[in-house]
Amino acid sequence: MSKPLKISVITACFNSQATIGQAIASLKQQSWSQVEHVVIDGASKDDTVAVARKTLGMGDVLISEADRGIYDALNKGIDQASGEVLGFLHSDDLYAHDEVLAKVAACFDDPAVGAVYGDLQYVDALDTDRVIRHWVSGAFSQNKLKRGWMPPHPTFFMRRELYRELGGFDLRYRIAGDYDALLRYLASEKVMAAYLPEVLVKMRVGGASNGSLIQIVHKSKEDFTVMRNNGVNPLVALPFKNLSKLPQFLARGKSKAKEIK
Repeated sequence: MSKPLKISVITACFNSQATIGQAIASLKQQSWSQVEHVVIDGASKDDTVAVARKTLGMGDVLISEADRGIYDALNKGIDQASGEVLGFLHSDDLYAHDEVLAKVAACFDDPAVGAVYGDLQYVDALDTDRVIRHWVSGAFSQNKLKRGWMPPHPTFFMRRELYRELGGFDLRYRIAGDYDALLRYLASEKVMAAYLPEVLVKMRVGGASNGSLIQIVHKSKEDFTVMRNNGVNPLVALPFKNLSKLPQFLARGKSKAKEIK
């Protein structure tokens, strides 16, 4: 009998005492038992580390030291992780249900699958049952990358060996490093991506890329640079990328109507 797949989930945090406990708890509630949680704290000034220590398990990893931003922390997590598959759960995010990692692991039963991704919901920061946006990723194709498509990064899982081959996050970016990484990974012939058509993660609104108009402008500027550096025409892809977010609000409204009905 083959050994069960081990999944390492990496969380980067800084001054996250209000939410880090919930993020860790949502991972501990997963039915898939072969999980390692790697928490990389950027030398928080609040009780983030104390809360994390209380909720993490014996086989988990906790490092607290100064870093050069979230992508530096995520790269440290990749280096520390021992699982065959790596995923990321931000300190203010939650898994949508207790079977998320089990369903992800099942997709990797196919040895040809190099990466798995799904859908994401943006939720109210105080009421995580209140959906603001519903991001339906859809099936992957290379042509979609040219139109600014990307899957939600918190739902993206990839084999550790591919991170070793293709590299981690580029520290030149402050907000769009995940987009740059996904473009590099999904454009590679080494990565066969499988779509899991359901919500895997709930993300609280107010993060580095969606918290304010100024942050959205900074994100668009970095997106422009990322596209140009990865051979994607930003004059075509950037408008598509931004306009594609509008149906996410409509999808949220339809899903809400179904719940009421």
